[in-house]
Amino acid sequence: MRFGNRNLRFGGGALTPMIKYLLIINTGVFLFQQVLPRDFVIYFGLVPRLISHQFFIWQFLTYMFLHGGLFHILFNMFALWMFGGDIERSWGSREFIKYYLLCGVGAGVINFLISINSPYPVIGASGAIYGLLVAYAMMFPNRLIFIYGLFPIKAKYLVIGFAALEFFASWANSNDGVAHFAHLGGMLVGYIYLKGDWRLRSYLSKLKSLKFGFSRKKTAKKGKRGKREEEILAKVDAVLDKINLVGYHNLTSEEKKILSEASDILAKRKE
Repeated sequence: MRFGNRNLRFGGGALTPMIKYLLIINTGVFLFQQVLPRDFVIYFGLVPRLISHQFFIWQFLTYMFLHGGLFHILFNMFALWMFGGDIERSWGSREFIKYYLLCGVGAGVINFLISINSPYPVIGASGAIYGLLVAYAMMFPNRLIFIYGLFPIKAKYLVIGFAALEFFASWANSNDGVAHFAHLGGMLVGYIYLKGDWRLRSYLSKLKSLKFGFSRKKTAKKGKRGKREEEILAKVDAVLDKINLVGYHNLTSEEKKILSEASDILAKRKE
């Protein structure tokens, strides 16, 4: 259910493509778990000792598609729908799934580093989900989320509360069977990724502004060098538009080279 005010929210709206695929995959794997032997979880869950001693590195990816029980998968899939839809609609499916997997794998790596010799499997999409929570709070900080459909709280405060709970729980030495460090890891990886990406976009925005400013001036030097510089600057807009659609990390090496050369050109002209 969506309310008229864009800052009020309960529910994730219609299913977006990647959300739908993730729901189907996670549910399908969960159903397989119910009929397959226990070894399936050991082989595809994240078992730190198996990674460090037997190099089962695929577990960094596969563990996030397994779940430990009905409540576990229902909570994760509800959160995926609740918070993931608007993120995918804003970023596009390709950027969304890249970020989702990055947070999930990053959460697994951090959990592995903290408990490198543990023989116990870690499973679940929670690391990736907590990464989505961070993205949601950074994109829609003042949007009201209705807990149980009744109690409103701003997204930024909800996520800060989750982070605080996970932090204290991770040091409580409790045997609740929850991988709190994986949750925190997903949040940390997501935050670092987004802050770095946004800083880059801010820099590129300034680069574009400088480009427009200098485009009004005639190049002082003629000949091949001047033409080459103008050709590079002419290509910047298309590269910046691509970054807005799919992110900097999806640029080709040639496109990254164009940005680097354009930055050098504009820096020299500014001098």
